[in-house]
Amino acid sequence: MIDRLFVNAVGADGTPLNLAVRDGRFIAVGSERPEPGSAEVIDLGGQLVLPGFVDGHIHLDKSFVGDRWRPHRAAATLRERLAIEKEALASALPIAVRAEALIRQAASFGTVAMRSHVDIDATTGLAHLHAVMEAREKCRELVDIELVVFPQAGVTSCPGTADLLDQAACEGVEVVGGIDPTELDGDADGQLDIVFGIAERRGVKIDIHLHEAGELGILQLHRIAARTRACGLEGRVAVSHAYALGDVDAGQVERIAAALAEADISIMTNAPGDRAFPPVLPLRAAGVRVFTGNDNIQDAWWPYGNGDMLQRAMLVGYRSGFYTDEALMVALDMATHAAAAVLGKQDYGLKAGNEASFVVVDAQNAAAAVSTSPAERSIVRRGQFWSEAADLKLAVSQAW
Repeated sequence: MIDRLFVNAVGADGTPLNLAVRDGRFIAVGSERPEPGSAEVIDLGGQLVLPGFVDGHIHLDKSFVGDRWRPHRAAATLRERLAIEKEALASALPIAVRAEALIRQAASFGTVAMRSHVDIDATTGLAHLHAVMEAREKCRELVDIELVVFPQAGVTSCPGTADLLDQAACEGVEVVGGIDPTELDGDADGQLDIVFGIAERRGVKIDIHLHEAGELGILQLHRIAARTRACGLEGRVAVSHAYALGDVDAGQVERIAAALAEADISIMTNAPGDRAFPPVLPLRAAGVRVFTGNDNIQDAWWPYGNGDMLQRAMLVGYRSGFYTDEALMVALDMATHAAAAVLGKQDYGLKAGNEASFVVVDAQNAAAAVSTSPAERSIVRRGQFWSEAADLKLAVSQAW
């Protein structure tokens, strides 16, 4: 028996779509309209239905969303940037408060899952992590959150960090992070020994921030791919940013893409506004999973962002020069199915048997939604409309 029947919608390709829900799960999704029986019928008025968005890379502990606006301050070096950040965070509202505000804001745009990197270092220990865990618990019914313990200040160059990474993995963190093994630590093998060692020992995944440019960054990617294969961690390693992929010629991209695909390493890009970034389509053509996320949002690193993953998909498409509907659909996939696969999210997508969570957008198809990023949308979680702000004044009846 159907509990709720959503009718007169369109799918990603613009074709008719109807969605039948029972006990918070899809029991039928397709062009055919099932008999509703006594079910509540919701007419979506020809609007587009998309799967909930997945933010593959966010920093919940850094953002000032939920706090007062802070003008951006310039920094000449990474260490100077870290010092500015610590000063700003010291006078901000508690991390748990700000993190919860950002989670709820992201959820209001239709995000159903995210991977958050959380800073640890010798001075803060695991304090940031515990605060974000508190916010995650409070928002457990809204957003599924996977946590990465992130050594922002380095691993071997920051005493005590290796032990903190291991401790975090023992406390329920799903992913261990790394950052610029050569440029920041000056010891690529040493950092990777620690990161991959923890992943093997504790059964966690890996997500490494890699800002290293040009040939050095490509060498690092080859090193990470070789480690991944040697440790049997295929499908459990991601590299975030990987700017070097945007710095080298097509031949080098083709060669490293083959190594990344063989090791089943995923690449995250948020299509940053001030530098080259990984070429999405050639990487995907080579079999590399490429996903996206918002990264920093209104924090000490940059003032931009609001947590809207449909807007992020638009920015990826804009910066990548995506014009065709097919290419725009790739940008959407990066913010939905590709990111969900990296997080290992189960029961995801518009398919019978899955959790009935989706986003309703006023657009003719998915390509149009990516290109225009409509602000007005309705969020359905487990078959129920979420929040009063999501009310699109849809017609509800007992018959059709």
